Amino acid sequence: MTDHEATLLALLAELDDPERLERPRGYDRVATGALFGDLVTRLDRDFTTSCASERDTQDSSEYGRVTVPADATVCGTRIVVCVSKFGFLALICADNPGAFLGTADAQAEGELDAVDLAKVHRVLVDLGYVVVPEELLESQYAGPSPLFRRSGRSTWWDRFFGFF
Repeated sequence: MTDHEATLLALLAELDDPERLERPRGYDRVATGALFGDLVTRLDRDFTTSCASERDTQDSSEYGRVTVPADATVCGTRIVVCVSKFGFLALICADNPGAFLGTADAQAEGELDAVDLAKVHRVLVDLGYVVVPEELLESQYAGPSPLFRRSGRSTWWDRFFGFF
């Protein structure tokens, strides 16, 4: 495990509150929505297209998703950005979450261009999001929330982007 991955896992553990599964204490829905709107605007501009978005997801720790359409990407595969209600966590994936073993796998299969990935990553970082690799989110959940410990093989994805 790299130092960066260890830092991200420590952040996930810090954000994990077993009494607040859907959203963190002090969650500001208006501020989260405004930042998400900025994300959509920036991706629209950087990819010179209109990106579809879903926001304010109910019964989920995920706030929303933005989809860069396939015809706006170099490889012809859509890019999906998922945003959590916790700690400005974000995930970038080719096609859909779980379609590949992560962005490196999607790139190796020729489905995600490095320039497109860097564009999305830069926008997220510029806006203050913390990008967590899908591979890390798919690792075994090791936090205190009993809901996730009881349900079999739960992952950090389930905790910070899943439905309840």
